[in-house]
Amino acid sequence: MATRDTARARTRAAIVGGVRIGGGAPVVVQSMTCTDTHDEQATLAQVRSLADAGCDIVRVTVPDEDALAPFAKICADAPVPIVADIHFDYRLAIGAVRAGAAKLRINPGNIGSWEKVDAVIDAAGEAGAAIRIGVNAGSLERDIAERADLTQPEKLVASSLRFVEHFEQRGFTNIVLSAKAHSVPTTIETYRALSRELPQVPLHLGVTEAGTVRQGTIKSSVGLGVLLAEGIGDTLRVSLTADPVEEPPVAWGILECLGIRRRGPELVSCPTCGRTQVDLIPIATEVERRLQTVTKPISVAVMGCVVNGPGEASDADVGVACGRGCGLLFRHGEVTRKVSEDDIVDALMEEIDRL
Repeated sequence: MATRDTARARTRAAIVGGVRIGGGAPVVVQSMTCTDTHDEQATLAQVRSLADAGCDIVRVTVPDEDALAPFAKICADAPVPIVADIHFDYRLAIGAVRAGAAKLRINPGNIGSWEKVDAVIDAAGEAGAAIRIGVNAGSLERDIAERADLTQPEKLVASSLRFVEHFEQRGFTNIVLSAKAHSVPTTIETYRALSRELPQVPLHLGVTEAGTVRQGTIKSSVGLGVLLAEGIGDTLRVSLTADPVEEPPVAWGILECLGIRRRGPELVSCPTCGRTQVDLIPIATEVERRLQTVTKPISVAVMGCVVNGPGEASDADVGVACGRGCGLLFRHGEVTRKVSEDDIVDALMEEIDRL
C-alpha cells in the first residue's frame, strides 16, 4: 500500500468544483449521462441517479449552442460537479465554463488550432474550471496518427505530451489527462508511460468502448485494476454499453477489491459445492440486492456449509454458515443464533442493522 500511496501522492491536485483529483486525494469515481442535454429534467434526473450510485463527478455532453441554457441549469441544480464534454467547437467549451461547468473535457484530435485551444484555456482560467485533456486512439491528430514509426501507445503518449507541455507553458496546470483505447494491453502500456513521463499530472483511467456489461466489466477490471494496483490513476470511469448507472458499482468494486477506497459492504460468498444443503445461490443473490442500500463499510459472508464458514469467514463482520435447511449466524467467527433456511436473509439483515 505504501508504494501505491506514494505514487498517487506525487501528482498535483486538480480542483473540480469541491472535488480534488490527484495529490493523494481519494481516487474519484465518475460517469457520463446518456440523456439528451436539451432535456434538462431528464439529464438532471440521471445526474442524481449517478450520484446516488457513487459518482463524485458527472460528465454531460454539450453538443450545440442550444444545449448551453439547459446545461447551465443542470450545473446549478446538480448534487455533484459537472464536467462538460466538448468536441469540435471550441466556442462550446467557452460557453460551458461560463454556464457553470466545473471542468471541461476536450479532445486534442478535434478541438482545432492552438489559438482555439488557448481561448479555451483562458476561459477556464477565468472561471476557475479544470480541463481534462482527453486523448483518444480513434481521433488522434493527423500528423501523429499517420506516423508509421510509432506504436499506438507511443502515439497516445506523444499527443498527451504535446498538449500537456502547451498547457503548462501557458501557466495552466489545473489539468487531468486521459489517453484511452479499447485494447487493454494498449491502455496499460500507455498509462504506465504517462505516469513515467508526466508524474505531476493526475491521470483519468478508462478503457474506452469496453463493451456491454459483461465484457466491459471484465476489460475494465483487468486494465484499470492492474494500473490502480501499481499506483497509477487518480480518477476512473468504467465505460459500459448499458445504463450508465451500471458503471459506478463496477468502479467501486475495483477500488474496494484493491483496498483503495470503500463505499459500502463487501459480500463474501462461496461458489457452492456438493456439501451445500440449502439453495444458496438465490440466498446470496437476495443478500447482494438488499446490501445495495447499505452504506456501512462492512464485510458480510454467505457460506454454503460449515467447512467454509464461519472458520474461513471469521474476519467477516457478520455472516451465515448454512447447514441442512438452516443457517448459523455469526459475528467475527462467533455463532450468535440458528435460523431456518427461509429466515436466513431476513435474519442476516437484522444482524447487519444491529452493527
